Amino acid sequence: MDSTELSRRGFLKTAGLLGAAGLGGARIASAATASPSTITLPFENGTRTIVQYPQKKPLILLTGRAIQLETPLTMFDPTDIDMPVTSNDSFFVRYHNATIPLTIDSAKHTITVSGNVNTPLALKVADLKDPAKFQSIEFYAVNACTGNSRGFNNPRVTGGQWAHGAQGNAKWTGVALKDILAKAGLKAGSVQVTFNGLDQGAESQIPDFIKALDVDVANNGEVMVAYAMNGADLPFLNGFPVRLVVPGYTGTYWVKHLYEITVTTSVYDGFYMSTAYREPDNACTCETPDALSPTTRPVSHPRVRSFLTSLIEGAQVKSGTAVPLRGIAYDGGSGIKAVDISVDGGKTWVGANLGKSLGNYAFRAWEATFTPATPGPFAIKVRATANTGEVQPETQFWQRTGYGFNAIETVNVTAI
Repeated sequence: MDSTELSRRGFLKTAGLLGAAGLGGARIASAATASPSTITLPFENGTRTIVQYPQKKPLILLTGRAIQLETPLTMFDPTDIDMPVTSNDSFFVRYHNATIPLTIDSAKHTITVSGNVNTPLALKVADLKDPAKFQSIEFYAVNACTGNSRGFNNPRVTGGQWAHGAQGNAKWTGVALKDILAKAGLKAGSVQVTFNGLDQGAESQIPDFIKALDVDVANNGEVMVAYAMNGADLPFLNGFPVRLVVPGYTGTYWVKHLYEITVTTSVYDGFYMSTAYREPDNACTCETPDALSPTTRPVSHPRVRSFLTSLIEGAQVKSGTAVPLRGIAYDGGSGIKAVDISVDGGKTWVGANLGKSLGNYAFRAWEATFTPATPGPFAIKVRATANTGEVQPETQFWQRTGYGFNAIETVNVTAI
């Protein structure tokens, strides 16, 4: 595996990701990219460039160093209400570190398991795929960046100003982390498990991106070391050749290019657990700019959300004609109980039809029909209810990090 620092300009000049013949790996190869266009997102300083990176459709560029690519919301529009799956080439990308590997040979890539274990392991990707060594598992699950929708916070907060496209739903295939830990054998006194990937900071003083899970979560049988996404190898920029999948947890825990698993006898206090990715430690996880919470805790689960994907803000529709409405919803793992639609700004609500459930961790697609009787403006609102009873709020709570945004979405359209 070769690794060099990657600038956005250099990456765009040499964009084009190809399989390395005979290696079972991936590398960067030269290819031209189309001239970029722009999109303006509906918040301050929301103008973005549309770029095409390796193995990806044109996506919204948030930053190029580290690479952050956002999926346009319309790409989530479910053409099949029973299969709201985000394609690999439209799946968002979120790196924390500017230096990512440029070449990975999957035949040589090794995942070590060490720390408070009886038998340290050095696993190859082929070991994970060998049915004589591990049983494979697969399920659909949403990977959503912890800061998804941060750009809509008011007052504004620091951090990447995402719109609603730092999320995606895929079918993941791999090995249960529980089975890997069982093969290593946890010793008494094990408290947490940490995970490290191949991306690195451009400078030595930049903290390594390491995340931790409590042992009971790591051993729940659902956390996965994944080697496939929607039936194909992971895209390079989504963690090839293996990544951690933590269903029901925000994307910060889904470590890419996973190569190191360590069992600890104490709570890990690295930067991305003890300082970053934390929220107010209170029931509402809320605060105000003038009264910040004195205590914080690590972020964990996404909140219930829903989106209208078949119409965009400012769209024109025909009065007296049935207009199809479609979208997606999800929560932190209980599943979606209902999605309700309002076309009068929230005065009245009607239930939408839900598509087939792909599991409690996945997108749930929905559909409805709206027939504007007369010309004029209409404010379409979408509200989801989780099986826990959690309902999207009318107004958004605030926190300094901008995490957990899940207020009811409103799309304004005009009937003509």
